[in-house]
Amino acid sequence: MHGPTSADDLVRLQRLLPHWIEHNEEHAEEFRKWAERAREAGEIHVADHLLAAARMLGQANEALQGALDHLGGAPVSPEHEHPHPHL
Repeated sequence: MHGPTSADDLVRLQRLLPHWIEHNEEHAEEFRKWAERAREAGEIHVADHLLAAARMLGQANEALQGALDHLGGAPVSPEHEHPHPHL
């Protein structure tokens, strides 16, 4: 089912990567909030695991950002593909 990667697949990946990065950042923030709640409830080990998961998402985002950088960065929105100053 996996055929050769087309240029369209790479364009799609270039658009997906920023979304995945943002999504991971949202999850990491939620993990940190719940870690604080767990710590306040006396569940130090639970909090530590949640914070570890948040750190891992940060590492995943570094890898995803590296992939995005190799693809040339996030694509420019179609409405901004023309040169003009944004005031």
